[in-house]
Amino acid sequence: MLCDVPGIHLGHVSLGDSGVSVVLAPAGAYAGVDVRGGGPGTRETDLLEPHNSVQQIHAVTLSGGSAYGLAAADGVMQALEERGIGFPVLGPDREGPIVPIVPAAVIFDLLVGDPANRPTRDHGYEAVQNALKGQDRDISGSIGAGSGATAGRLRGGFGQASVEIDGFVVAAAVVANPVGEVVDATTGHLYGAPGSDRVSVDKLVFLPHPAGELNTTIGVIATDAPITKAQAKRLAMTGHDGLARAVRPAHSPMDGDTLFALSTGDGTGVDTVLLASLSAAAADCVQDAIVDAITSASPGLGLTTYRELIP
Repeated sequence: MLCDVPGIHLGHVSLGDSGVSVVLAPAGAYAGVDVRGGGPGTRETDLLEPHNSVQQIHAVTLSGGSAYGLAAADGVMQALEERGIGFPVLGPDREGPIVPIVPAAVIFDLLVGDPANRPTRDHGYEAVQNALKGQDRDISGSIGAGSGATAGRLRGGFGQASVEIDGFVVAAAVVANPVGEVVDATTGHLYGAPGSDRVSVDKLVFLPHPAGELNTTIGVIATDAPITKAQAKRLAMTGHDGLARAVRPAHSPMDGDTLFALSTGDGTGVDTVLLASLSAAAADCVQDAIVDAITSASPGLGLTTYRELIP
């Protein structure tokens, strides 16, 4: 689970056919991002490039509602500012304003349910409160930003996975909402889990695509390994390998595939050998989180779930 990483909190607000999920790092996290989809909806991604000045972020907002859902990050910023969490503009030792650094990404879910029902500033604020309560940390499926997600012909969702590598935790939380398919129509198994339960291929191939061809898979990779900002970028990049293993095709012109990577470590950096291991783990966790999202999805919204197709 994502919250297996020390210093990370996770909270959701579910609106039935849309929602918002917030990943908090109140003490700050070194972070990077990699955007592979052709139609991204994002906020504050440029500042995460290794050559730019801001080193740490305080939260990532994942939201439904397409570009409208980016407004949820305003509420996240408000909630963090009220708690004194943010970048000290005049320096850590001087009195002055703070600015919470909150990158965000959204999925397109407007064709599922009511397109006017989308996350707002208030929902982002509420998600922070839920994260700090710890009540949502281990939940997967049709929740938060994954509430209105679709995955090819099936209902998508929010999934998590984690692994321990050389004494550090690597974890991922992913909103699986791809244009591409997650089930191999030839074998009936999940692309991301070839040993998974086999679904009825006959039923699968006759399912219409529920939401057209405008989707996105977004997520967060987190670790407590002391990687630098530039090394966080590498974890985000390799995380997309896991996405490509679980979704086919991935990174299409209609997707907005975006993965953030963050570390609650001290930012001193790791050697190349450890970075390679962390990167491989990031890809595996993204792949497993997508599988978790699909297998945990609940029936509803007129969408068919993976579990419903198992004979």
